[in-house]
Amino acid sequence: MTSDSVIEIPGIDQRRKRRQSLLIEGGVVTLIALLLIIVFPLVLSDFRLSLLGRFLALAIAALAIDLIWGYTGLLSLGHGIFFALGGYALAMHLTLAPLEGDSLPEFMSLYGVDKLPWFWQPFDSFGFAVFAVIIVPAVVGGLFGYLVFRNRIRGVYFSILTQAATIVFFNFFNGQQKLFNGTNGLTNYQTLLGADVNATRTQFIFYTITILLLVVSYALCRWLTQGRFGYLLVAIRDDENRVRFSGYNPTGFKVLVFAISAGLAGIAGAMFTLQTGIVSPKAMDIAFSIEMVIWVAVGGRATLVGAILGALVVNFAKSILSENFAESWLFFQGGLFLLVVTVLPSGIVGWWRYSGYPVLLSLFGKRKEVITYPSLEEDPEVQREREEISH
Repeated sequence: MTSDSVIEIPGIDQRRKRRQSLLIEGGVVTLIALLLIIVFPLVLSDFRLSLLGRFLALAIAALAIDLIWGYTGLLSLGHGIFFALGGYALAMHLTLAPLEGDSLPEFMSLYGVDKLPWFWQPFDSFGFAVFAVIIVPAVVGGLFGYLVFRNRIRGVYFSILTQAATIVFFNFFNGQQKLFNGTNGLTNYQTLLGADVNATRTQFIFYTITILLLVVSYALCRWLTQGRFGYLLVAIRDDENRVRFSGYNPTGFKVLVFAISAGLAGIAGAMFTLQTGIVSPKAMDIAFSIEMVIWVAVGGRATLVGAILGALVVNFAKSILSENFAESWLFFQGGLFLLVVTVLPSGIVGWWRYSGYPVLLSLFGKRKEVITYPSLEEDPEVQREREEISH
């Protein structure tokens, strides 16, 4: 062995590559965030920029769905509950902000309420409202998850239970005219920390905060889905019984990740409420919860980037089609979903990763990357046997 020889240690080499990959990914995320904050406001109209801000808030909810569905195998059809709870938590503060003394919100006075309900009182504090935006959905999600997962309910039965919970919450908030203004919801916000919430500058600040929260949410989900914890989530998704036989109790992990997902949905609901100026029981509608799942399916399950991309693509397509084809845009939307299910079952990002990118490499004469033994993958005998089996 010469003095110039270098001993490569696989573990260290892999860690180095992973660190480089994360640095590149972090740089790309930072660049995209700067483009959204600096460049997009210059090229988009106020209306389109407002739509983009709302859709970026919805992208946080898509990340929440991808975390539990894409990585953990928990198909929730009731995340609109947590989205709405986050929206209501912030809306309650916005409703109380302009009031003075013992004044009551206008809708409470109309329904004969003479004293502010006790659970409304803490929301006079902005700090408490921000705390509640995350904690209330997370606690509700954690309690719901514990009751369900400890009884080993999963699969389609779990999805049905989340849908049933959505109906319960929707009917409760819809019938509380005195407490939450019923079907009309909470709206007509005026100030937040002394600033006019409807001013263009204030809305731009909300837009910027939404981008920063999306970056933080992405980083959190990326961190959770890496390493041993991430591998365990995927193992629970693929074969929960084997995880139990390996000595792990999946219940605690599923409760934790479901609570985190609910908290992220609450943040999404709060930022969406700030930018739309209203929150109502409609956010708890079953159709909206199913839409969240569709965003992730279109973008690509278990990709995180796909969840964000799916939320933006579907919602912008929905907006543009409804503007130009007011009477038939639903047919276009349905066609888009059918296209994804039949042609792109892995979503946009999944298609690019497993089909589009390898084809692009082959056009430039580069060898397709393989995840097993290259010599085995390129063996003509192996390829011939695979073709015979596929036929």
